Amino acid sequence: MGGKVYLVGAGPGDPDLITVKGMRCLQQADVILYDRLVNPELLHYAKEGAQLVYCGKLPHYHTMKQETINHFLVKYAKKGYQVVRLKGGDPFVFGRGGEEAEECARHDVAFEIVPGITAGIAAAAYAGIPVTHRSLSRSFAFITGHQAGDVAAEHQWFHLANAVDTICIYMGVSNLSTITKQLIQHGKSPQTPIALVQWGTLSDQRTVVGTLETIEERVKEAALSNPSMIVIGEVVHLHKKLNWFQDEIVPNLPVVHG
Repeated sequence: MGGKVYLVGAGPGDPDLITVKGMRCLQQADVILYDRLVNPELLHYAKEGAQLVYCGKLPHYHTMKQETINHFLVKYAKKGYQVVRLKGGDPFVFGRGGEEAEECARHDVAFEIVPGITAGIAAAAYAGIPVTHRSLSRSFAFITGHQAGDVAAEHQWFHLANAVDTICIYMGVSNLSTITKQLIQHGKSPQTPIALVQWGTLSDQRTVVGTLETIEERVKEAALSNPSMIVIGEVVHLHKKLNWFQDEIVPNLPVVHG
């Protein structure tokens, strides 16, 4: 039997949120290449003898370069192994899954995409914030915070500020100041509600809520850091009413409201 690569989304953090198909792939894999934000509990489901390869990345520090990961996927599959590339969230949402699939296709390696629940939806949901709502939000956008200082992306901020109801920003904590200033500069009200959800779906999840003009100070007060999802829009007002997870699971953790 020939080898095959499965690009599997592990979900946002809570190991129970991996899909049934993703779990099946994990249990059958000969080799598992996994990322930093994958919950380590999931690795307990690997079969005996499976090879585990850590591919985690930190800001400004890469344990393994993307080119090396691509090489390993092809190498192991060519040896006839069933290979799982286990990625936090969804492989095709800021996960470089598209690049890895391209590499497999380039080398005639069979591959399959197993979608996962992305943090932009899950972290917001676990903070009681629906990304869409019939009265408050009929559109949403996922963007990466890394583009905050990109001059070429200037026109995108105008469209985000004026044409999208809910904005979900990945990897944006270090650029929070730039993000809020760009949105206000391009038309968003300074009073627009914004939430940061740290460690979304996990037991130590924390949420800080404010407005575009107050959130920086609130984040500093709460000492919030990565990994955190940023959610911007009127739906953030629902957090206080719909905050089901923290109230029931971790009632003692602080929640700062705007």
